[in-house]
Amino acid sequence: MNKLLLTTALAALISTGAMAQSTVVTTTHTGHAAAVQIEPEYRTKIRTYVTEHKVRPVQTREKIVVGQPVPREVELEAVPADWGPSLTKYRYVYSGERVMLIDPSTRAVVQEID
Repeated sequence: MNKLLLTTALAALISTGAMAQSTVVTTTHTGHAAAVQIEPEYRTKIRTYVTEHKVRPVQTREKIVVGQPVPREVELEAVPADWGPSLTKYRYVYSGERVMLIDPSTRAVVQEID
């Protein structure tokens, strides 16, 4: 009887986890910057937004890379709500055909969307 209850509870837990996989962003902290994983359909939505809104790329002397802070002179743009509610806490810049998600508190790049 206990095995049956345990098996049923485990099956319910696994099926609930499978349904909850619609999460857009997974954040893991590695050092100073957080690594953000974005589902493919949202990556497409972000690239489409940048193209349709003709977002101008920023010009910097240094290459903007994940894990490093963006120079202070670079203006950070607010993330549009349609990119998903879990991304609105970030800012972004468009640089070199890539959208860079930025943690506004540290100005560190947390994800590159190419």
